[in-house]
Amino acid sequence: MSFSLIGGGARSGKSAFALHRALQRGPKRLFIATAQAFDDEMRVRIDRHIAERGSDFTTLEAPHDLDEAIARVAQDPPDIAVIDCLTLWLSNLLLADAPHEAIERRVDALADALASASFHTWLVTNEVGMGLVPETPLGRAFRDISGRAHQRLARSASEVYLAALGTVLRLRPGPVELADP
Repeated sequence: MSFSLIGGGARSGKSAFALHRALQRGPKRLFIATAQAFDDEMRVRIDRHIAERGSDFTTLEAPHDLDEAIARVAQDPPDIAVIDCLTLWLSNLLLADAPHEAIERRVDALADALASASFHTWLVTNEVGMGLVPETPLGRAFRDISGRAHQRLARSASEVYLAALGTVLRLRPGPVELADP
């Protein structure tokens, strides 16, 4: 099948856009979550997002095994899946001390799994390369790994979107144009 990659800054509208598009793709919808609730605020945030999706989506938690989760889901495929978000998954792997080369291999495995899946996927990610150079080695490693992951996944995606200021632009296929919600 194919997958769509949508990136942008925090609160740019990318997740809402992906969820809206997924609602138009069929009744069997899957939300693959990569967030982990390390504190009370994050638990509340996760619970709120689950409640907002309601019964429209089944939720699968995959904070570390996103690439493997796609393969497992393929055994009983949904009509559409939304993964939110790639950068949280990469962060989880970095914080679990996964070597950078291993993370890049996992990104390759994810790209292959998404490209060969029998269902369409919306992959949401945070564009982190448009700001200042991070102050810490971990921050710089995260920025570099995220940037390489975005490049790799954008090469494989059938559609690429960029969200900024609540506006979504379709970058691929061209020409660049404003995307309807």
